[in-house]
Amino acid sequence: MVSERRPLVAGLKPPVEVDPALAKEFIYGSEKIKPDQRNKPQETHLAAEAREGKGQASISRVPFTTRVRTDYSTALKRASLERQLNGQFPNTLQDILEEALEPWLRANGYVT
Repeated sequence: MVSERRPLVAGLKPPVEVDPALAKEFIYGSEKIKPDQRNKPQETHLAAEAREGKGQASISRVPFTTRVRTDYSTALKRASLERQLNGQFPNTLQDILEEALEPWLRANGYVT
């Protein structure tokens, strides 16, 4: 028995109607605090940026791209992975690089 062939779009579901106000709230966020969230502390985007082991939650970061020698990159990745496995801090590439750069920048008067 041969089944009738249908176009691919025939299997698609019809679009769902979305309340424009609900969509705007989802996209842009809402300043309203819902009743079930009144007593919960407000999380900020800075919490995700906090440096583990340093306890500094107010550090903002920007993207920064550079090229390094292959042997430095390999050694840095290896150090990061080994430190993560051993539970040592700093253990992320970002934290290791920041810890290495800070003394040089301070010694040369670029940060205080």
